[in-house]
Amino acid sequence: MTSSELWTRETADRYDAEETETSSAAVLGPTLAFLTELAGGGRALEFAIGTGRVGVPLRERGVPVVGIELSEHMAAVLRRKVDRSTLPVTIGDMATTVVPGAFSLVYLVYNTITNLLTQDEQVECFRNAARHLEPGGRFVIELGVPPLRFLPPGQVAVPFDVSEQHLGFDTFDLVEQILVSHHFTRDGDDGRYRRENSRHRYAWPAELDLMARIAGLELERRVADWDGAPFTQDSTKHISVWRKPT
Repeated sequence: MTSSELWTRETADRYDAEETETSSAAVLGPTLAFLTELAGGGRALEFAIGTGRVGVPLRERGVPVVGIELSEHMAAVLRRKVDRSTLPVTIGDMATTVVPGAFSLVYLVYNTITNLLTQDEQVECFRNAARHLEPGGRFVIELGVPPLRFLPPGQVAVPFDVSEQHLGFDTFDLVEQILVSHHFTRDGDDGRYRRENSRHRYAWPAELDLMARIAGLELERRVADWDGAPFTQDSTKHISVWRKPT
């Protein structure tokens, strides 16, 4: 068991409804195209596959997908969409769990590497990806750039969403590289808000490159989004691709 926080049944059951925008064809289209190209006709392994937001439609595009997922509740939601023989999922953590076979692609999307709350565990995640990759295979991570430029001296909170139904902000421990993501979500019409929070260990692109090097992987490409826009100092996230040498 890693330091990742487990998703509850209640959170898993409402996850898809709360992620309708990120699950839309407009958002997922470039993601699926990017991953399909990198898979190159081979097998793909998704770390933290969740409810299958990416893995299920990627499988529908003809890429054989296997998943690892820590939360049995999230995996149960995925299982309502596709059977085990079509998309196998192993319950376990992404830093140490091993599944059979070799893959041309291992991917980890939507900031999920930050669920591992220590640097050692994040390094082990890279090592686990390398362990599953065939020579020449790729490891892909989607991750936001820590928004510390928005923090003036003495401030520790950064809002990321202020809307009618949701208020979200992150608070930062700059010494431990831990952020806590706070969510206040309006449920129903009675004016009440549901409060949730989750902890994450943020990491810079250069730190991830060093983790990759420790795992024997080489940086091949870094872009700002799934459409392949150039990564610059103003980019708010990155898609990074590391390759296992042949």
